[in-house]
Amino acid sequence: MLRFLYTVAMYLATPVIVWRLAARGIRYRGYFKRWRERFGRFPDPGLDGSIWVHAVSVGEVNAALPLIHALRRRYAPRPMVVTTVTPTGSERARKLFGDEVFHVYLPYDLPRAVTRFLDGIRPALAVVMETEIWPNLFHQCGRRGIPLAVVNARLSERSLRGYRPIRALVAEALNNVALVAAQSHADARRYRALGADPARVQVSGNLKYDMPLPKGARQRGAELRAQWGETRPVWFAASTHEGEDLAVFEAHLAVLARMPDALLLIAARHPERFRAVEHAARNLGFAVATHSAGDVAPETQCLVIDGMGVMMRYFAACDLAFVAGSLVPVGGHNVLEPAALSKPVVVGPYTFNFEEITRTMIDAGGARRVVSTQTLGAAVQELLRNPKELARMGAAAHAVCVRERGAVRRTMVMLGRIFARARYRREIAPVTAAGS
Repeated sequence: MLRFLYTVAMYLATPVIVWRLAARGIRYRGYFKRWRERFGRFPDPGLDGSIWVHAVSVGEVNAALPLIHALRRRYAPRPMVVTTVTPTGSERARKLFGDEVFHVYLPYDLPRAVTRFLDGIRPALAVVMETEIWPNLFHQCGRRGIPLAVVNARLSERSLRGYRPIRALVAEALNNVALVAAQSHADARRYRALGADPARVQVSGNLKYDMPLPKGARQRGAELRAQWGETRPVWFAASTHEGEDLAVFEAHLAVLARMPDALLLIAARHPERFRAVEHAARNLGFAVATHSAGDVAPETQCLVIDGMGVMMRYFAACDLAFVAGSLVPVGGHNVLEPAALSKPVVVGPYTFNFEEITRTMIDAGGARRVVSTQTLGAAVQELLRNPKELARMGAAAHAVCVRERGAVRRTMVMLGRIFARARYRREIAPVTAAGS
């Protein structure tokens, strides 16, 4: 009955969902393309017994990369399917894998759309990244005997409270999950509180620690610094949201007052905001350059990163990274990307999406938290004026990344167990060579 009421609500909400899709498409054309996939309609790829991994957007796709490589090695020659929700996630998946995997959007959680989707990809194993819980999709996987795992699973206290009104519905969905591979013991506890079978909840660690550095990222970063001036102070405000840009610009004004040659790199989280950030910087009087336009002049004060898939080279090129989404209650973004490149990290007060990672990084001395927009400029200025502290923090951040690796191997062991005892099997057996 709960799922029936949920489904009715989803059908009633469909016109609003379609309108929102169209509205976002006005600003970002990627939302207009392939809209039929969002209702489970796509040309038959002729797959059978596929390994399917779902990753919502860019961050989840990046985190899933080493796991996808391990799954492809372990379960070759089974076809691999990767689904996303956002166009940016889709672009990232296509850039990473090209035609080596079959990629479509995950459909809306409507029964017919889900049925068409599963009929099309015919998965033998379903792997969902992080916190995606869809009652109809999970029910269909359970009904078909498809082993379903939620991996790199995270659940904040805030999200747990948000699920409380529909806890019975979520618990019913989680009953179809064969494995919850949680990032931490705290996440595991929250999934159990949400209704997951305690026997199916295990702690694997965080896959993001196993993310490989893009080839050439360090070299490209060094080339950029050589162009800008190796002694020039450079800081990077990464993945900003509305409400943070002005705070970053105000902080940079404070930095420029003491270090006139300082350079700010700023990248909005969503591509549709690239132009707005550029206009705001120009309106405030900064000398502005853009990634898409090319070279940075010596007088440039602000470089707007208006491209996708280029963040790591700019992390490699900066002295200090402010990881945004944390000055506003978005919940923060992944601090491990700059940390893996030995870059010190600054975050705001809202980091509940990555609370354990952020707290670990702060406790180790690789990151610093500011409590308000007013203190951001002071913290950035203080650190940029202290190269020894920057080096110490960068080394501490990198050490955390090295220490915490191994989640891919542990997750592959767990997935192997649920796959081995699954009722839904195809003729192709997994290869026995190590793939984790």
